Amino acid sequence: MANPATRDELKEWCLRSLGKPVVDINVDDEQLEDRIDEAIAYYRDYHFDGTEHVYYRHQCTAEDQTNGYITVPEGIIGVTGCFVVGGTYSVNNLFNVRYQIHLNDMYNMLQSSIVPYTMAMTHVNMLEEMFVGKQPIRYNRHNDRVYIDTSWKDKIPLNSFLVLDAYQVLDPDISTDMYSDRWLLRYTTQLFKRQWGENLKKFEGLQMPGGLTFNGQKIWEEAQEAMMKLEDEMISSYSLPVHDMIG
Repeated sequence: MANPATRDELKEWCLRSLGKPVVDINVDDEQLEDRIDEAIAYYRDYHFDGTEHVYYRHQCTAEDQTNGYITVPEGIIGVTGCFVVGGTYSVNNLFNVRYQIHLNDMYNMLQSSIVPYTMAMTHVNMLEEMFVGKQPIRYNRHNDRVYIDTSWKDKIPLNSFLVLDAYQVLDPDISTDMYSDRWLLRYTTQLFKRQWGENLKKFEGLQMPGGLTFNGQKIWEEAQEAMMKLEDEMISSYSLPVHDMIG
């Protein structure tokens, strides 16, 4: 069989690695499904190919301004920053520095170089960061809400666009190459094996016809040792360095 491209193909690949159909693997199908979910969850949390860097766009509504947060899709696991698109040009405060720059320089900027405007806006942004600070962001992946602790009506005008710099987990049913990842195949196999050993431990010492006995404890220990090695390999070889992330 070619590399697994579906959940069922991953399951069958791992069972064959354990000896199916020559050996009966005494694990219920629901248990296998649980172990696949466990393997994918671990892969998404630690493997650099388990997530992708995305920019999530959201248009600000009156409800957002009242709540002080926006709701994001379930797959978002971390938010590192946000910026507003479109709100700058809708500023209607005559005493706002950005408004004055647009009022005085927009016409000239459209006919000549934008370098002076870029330098001026960079200077304004630096002053805002020094005296006001960056907008604090709070995010927890379990409630799917990004809280931005700022004055929404002043800093995030109605109908402007918020762009979140975020990380999103991959869906293996869409990114099917995940099912054929070498590390995931080996880790899922060992999860199946540990579950097999856990099931057989209930019959430890029971003698079968012909003098055979179950040794579920040994199967469980072998799988546990292999899993620990794979988890160490994940951290040392496949995980990104730690960096600032909210969420």
